[in-house]
Amino acid sequence: MSSSLRLQKVEKIFKRFDVNGDECLSRQEMANLVTAVNPRVKFSEEQIKAILDEVFRTYANFIDGDKGLRLDGLLRTYDDGAGDVDRDYRALGMDLGSDSASEEEEEEVREEESRDGVASGRKEDAISIMNESPGFGPTKWQQSVGSWAVSPNNGIVYNDTWRLIEDLEILLRRVAVKLEAKRKAAGKEGGNEEAKPVEELGSEYPSFQKSINELRLKADVSRNEEEAFDAHMAMGRTLFEHGFYEEALISFKKARELKPLDVRPHFRAGNALYSMGKYAEARNAFEHALDAERSSSPRFASLLPQIHINLGVTMEADGMLLCACDHYRHAAALNPAHSRALKLLGSALLGVGDYDAAVKALTDAITMKPDYADAHCDLGSALHALNDDDRAMGEFQRALDLMPGHLDALYNLGGLLRDSGKFERAAEMYTKVLGIRPSHWQAHLNRAVALLGSGDVDDAKKSLQEAFKLTNRVELYDAITRLKMLQKKPKGFAALIPSPQRDSDREAYGMSPIGSGATEATTVVVDSSRFQVSTSKTTPRQWMAHALHIRAFQRHTRLNRCDVSMISREIEEAKQKSVSKAELEKSLRRMLHFLGAETFQESIKAINQRIIRVLDRMGSGRVDLGMLFAILAPLCAGSVEKRKQIVFEALVWRCAGTDRIAMTDGKVYLKLLRAVYIPLHGASDLWEVHGEVDPATMSYEQLLEMFDDPDWGFGVMATLVKLESGDRERHGGLACAVCSYAIVGSRFKEVTSEFNLCSLCYSEGKVPANVKKEEYCFKEYDSEADAVKEKLSFLVSR
Repeated sequence: MSSSLRLQKVEKIFKRFDVNGDECLSRQEMANLVTAVNPRVKFSEEQIKAILDEVFRTYANFIDGDKGLRLDGLLRTYDDGAGDVDRDYRALGMDLGSDSASEEEEEEVREEESRDGVASGRKEDAISIMNESPGFGPTKWQQSVGSWAVSPNNGIVYNDTWRLIEDLEILLRRVAVKLEAKRKAAGKEGGNEEAKPVEELGSEYPSFQKSINELRLKADVSRNEEEAFDAHMAMGRTLFEHGFYEEALISFKKARELKPLDVRPHFRAGNALYSMGKYAEARNAFEHALDAERSSSPRFASLLPQIHINLGVTMEADGMLLCACDHYRHAAALNPAHSRALKLLGSALLGVGDYDAAVKALTDAITMKPDYADAHCDLGSALHALNDDDRAMGEFQRALDLMPGHLDALYNLGGLLRDSGKFERAAEMYTKVLGIRPSHWQAHLNRAVALLGSGDVDDAKKSLQEAFKLTNRVELYDAITRLKMLQKKPKGFAALIPSPQRDSDREAYGMSPIGSGATEATTVVVDSSRFQVSTSKTTPRQWMAHALHIRAFQRHTRLNRCDVSMISREIEEAKQKSVSKAELEKSLRRMLHFLGAETFQESIKAINQRIIRVLDRMGSGRVDLGMLFAILAPLCAGSVEKRKQIVFEALVWRCAGTDRIAMTDGKVYLKLLRAVYIPLHGASDLWEVHGEVDPATMSYEQLLEMFDDPDWGFGVMATLVKLESGDRERHGGLACAVCSYAIVGSRFKEVTSEFNLCSLCYSEGKVPANVKKEEYCFKEYDSEADAVKEKLSFLVSR
């Protein structure tokens, strides 16, 4: 049929139902259209509402305000295959008069019908406009099926499929009755939310499975491939809605075998796999759905944004936020009015530390959907990260107004109040969190910090003990011990006013995150020039400060658990030297495969904020992979020599075809290394090197010489390696003279006054206020065994 004839038919249908002549079809006018072109179907109000909701959501770009669907929107529904123009035209008893089709055009219509309808020619069983409903009135079972059954593009097409689903619904109803009886007998009326129906069925599952297989056989013997496909898809969706994900997956796989290029079975299989917790397989299914969409007709274009969203959510479930961001951007680009796509994008950007971009995306989502509680909560977190606390508090409060029991909003508002010094109100927020989820150990810990700030030491100790019971973290045990110790001292708790920044530092260094342990009255900070070392083996204060910060980053990212040889494997498999952030994240996920999703997200956030931002200074979204590997290698697990070899290997890989690296590349690398890990040094002239033309090259030995240079290279690595091997070392219960914590890691003893400092207080230049000297001379002990050996040597010498 010619496009002009098709347009004339759509225009006549449109004008018939545009009763008020406003050139738009309202919801009521659309309902009249759907009912008129399906004269044999008696729709329920719920089914009509579901159809209209789907149409107005799918074709939102063609909706003119409150007026309704425009003519171009109706035409688009037909173009997408949601209905058949000729069938609807005939159902309405309309004709074009003098403009009727020629004999040749009518023949073309018949050919199209034989191709696009039913292969058997049974047109009464095919779908009509925007409903995909059967050609007979809905039974009580049909009315109980989800709204998907009558939705455009994705619903049930054939009569036989409806009959099959009726049988399946009867079976599922019987199963539901049995399960409810079992629950009542076990005293669990209402069901266990965490239990799967398959698990609850127990020994009766094989019988249920046999019945399902019998229904599948009926689908397999359908009169043609189209009907079999329709039946398996409908069975899969019905089983999915009842929580039988494994059985649903089998049905979707059967449908996929029948139509491997159809988007829907891949998409639905992905949903089932995600619900089963099989994220890698779900990701593959969604990626196949995208491939199928590229090679198929535009009929399923409206499903594309949802595929990208579900793929993004699946990526998030595996911790891959940068990849998820890419898919959320695609979804938002395809459907700019998709508030959920923008919210998910904003939340993912928040997760990787791109706070400004997160604020924009979340603000856009809220503009479209002002009552979006989750978006308000995440916007509050992003604003708090940007130190815009007044607006952040307003967003948290808005989220709580919309959803009073919003757990994340309560918890994050508690953090904002704690950081602002409003400890009593912060403690109230954490108490509300624990009322909703008593096992929230972070809420117990932060409540303890807030209670200490408000002076309620007894309740703080109880909260700490609860957090320790839930986690068994040694840092919390140390904090409890310290509380008991200070409880015996007059005014001892004055030293426990929390300092959020120092708390986070102590936790990153593997120390207890409760309070600074010192006040201005008991501690002074002296200039670094007044800190001297007694032997060359004692680490200078400034180098210890750098090493502690690098070690904290190393522990936070878990790079110390990643064997450096993994970088070699990634280099061998890499196809490009410059990659997108999403591709880089996939590489890092393989390297840190042993991490859970949440922990990997924390690692990516730290790497993004500290390394990727430096490498992608211009915001291109691409990263020099070889340079990044060279920067990561010094912090990975393995011998020092092996790490340095991998650094050189990564740099050589960037200069393919040689066993040496350019002198300029070596200089740029070392400046980048220092800019990332020692940001106060080497960053000022970092970008001056770019653009230099130096034909000279350097060997591995030359790079080592530059690498080990304490002033221009990465000489701090020796101190870092010392921390790696000894930062869990304890010293017989000796406490730091400044923070009062048991010393863990290196101990620094002032040789004349004989007070001891922990690594952190030493690196910060803190000394007890009652010990006033022009210079302080320290000796470092890696372990208590070193101190004992020194004493024995002294006694022997006497």
